[in-house]
Amino acid sequence: MQDVEQLSRAFKALSSPNRLRLFSEILRRQREAGGSEVCAPGCLLTDYIQRLGIGAPTVSHHLRELSDSGLIRLERQGRNVFCAVRDDVPQDLLNMIS
Repeated sequence: MQDVEQLSRAFKALSSPNRLRLFSEILRRQREAGGSEVCAPGCLLTDYIQRLGIGAPTVSHHLRELSDSGLIRLERQGRNVFCAVRDDVPQDLLNMIS
């Protein structure tokens, strides 16, 4: 994610207050889980819905935007959707958000 176009997409995705809150929450939970690539069981979609007080369709939309921008990856396991910050997200960007 080092080229300018990718970085621009990341900042555009994070320009929404709800997406920024959601991304920050994913990052926080991932770090609490020891930086594991997939935060199971603490990073379920339903956890974000409850924690942030945003409806399920809105959270799904924001997660798709974050995923499309290359900031997170989504992993479906049965009926559950897990979220994780991608490994190639620049550390400087992560530090700014933290």
